[in-house]
Amino acid sequence: MNESDSERLANYLESYGYALAQNINTAGAVILTTCAVRQMAEDRVYGLAPQIKANNPNCKLILTGCLSGRSDVQERLKDVVDIWLPIFSLPKLIKLLEPERTEINDETGSYLSILPRYSSTFTAFVPIGNGCDNWCTYCAVPSARGREVYRPAEEVLAECRALISAGYKEITLIAQNVNSYQSDDYNFAQLLKAVAELPGEFWLRYATSHPKDMSDELIAVMAGNQKICQHIHLPAQAGDNEVLARMNRKYTREHYLALINKIRTAMPEAAITTDIIVGFPGETHEQFLCTAELFRQAKYDLAYLAEFSPRSGTPAARMIDDVSAGEKSQRKKALDEILSRTALENNQKFLNQEVEVLVNSARGERCFGKTKTYQTVQCQGDKSLVGQVVKVKINEVKNFGLYGELVK
Repeated sequence: MNESDSERLANYLESYGYALAQNINTAGAVILTTCAVRQMAEDRVYGLAPQIKANNPNCKLILTGCLSGRSDVQERLKDVVDIWLPIFSLPKLIKLLEPERTEINDETGSYLSILPRYSSTFTAFVPIGNGCDNWCTYCAVPSARGREVYRPAEEVLAECRALISAGYKEITLIAQNVNSYQSDDYNFAQLLKAVAELPGEFWLRYATSHPKDMSDELIAVMAGNQKICQHIHLPAQAGDNEVLARMNRKYTREHYLALINKIRTAMPEAAITTDIIVGFPGETHEQFLCTAELFRQAKYDLAYLAEFSPRSGTPAARMIDDVSAGEKSQRKKALDEILSRTALENNQKFLNQEVEVLVNSARGERCFGKTKTYQTVQCQGDKSLVGQVVKVKINEVKNFGLYGELVK
């Protein structure tokens, strides 16, 4: 979402005559789009912001994203940040930068209606909404981004039509919780189906789903349209019901595993990825073992594992962080080991098979890309293939990568 926000910021400023600076030390304005999900990302801002201001004291330093509304961050960086900009206030930025300007287009409009300056010529993020109403106890997003607000369906469809017309090969619909989408009589399954039915050759992805809101209708839409990539990112966060309740996730382990079963039944080849927090306050060893067993049962293709760190202003920050750093590290390592086995087992089905790959980068004589099910593939080739969909015959599989040869 931050990447997409930065693209909108770039186009917004360019529409008022600004241009991308080649050197951060000579830029007239510098914008930091911040993330508050992990402490490491927050800590980087505390180092980077003063450094930028020290090297370029005359610049206007603007801080936006998830840290922009936090009073403790504002106090800590009050001497270096010039403008605090919640992302939904983007239409007001030019007036904050240049109060004397009068030709402001629309200070009250939705920032999501501002078209981005896409950073890629072949793959694009299309936000369908902003904010979150779920209030998971560990997460700062609802307070940072506000309540859920969704774009009109026709506006989303118009942006997608323009991308398809421009030859984009991949479109990813994004929001903090895509499953909650509701606008113009469309729910998310209906919006996904409408985008998939637009004429043209393209892949369609989305992120991220909340398990409590993922519907049978959405699974059926995915299974019934070849343009929709069969990759579902379904954050579990934990595998124990008591821990899930303390996280305020509003679903149970049983509900989550039933969803996995529905997905596997409708789409046997689908890839499922997840997010997990280890060492949440009060998580006992036995409760962690429930998460480990969930990993064995779900057979994930990929997982983003994080050790719990308290986020300022969240209910979990007031809980006793009673799992030691060493224990958190051991639990993360244990899940990594299970994941490595299940991912390798899942990838075995690709051996000696031909797969379609969207090439997204190249180094020397090697190309790198993703399959529709989000596996990373390496093959021979050069930068002329970047942005193209190619066929690759897989001749080697590893836990988190496939290797093959281009099919001529």
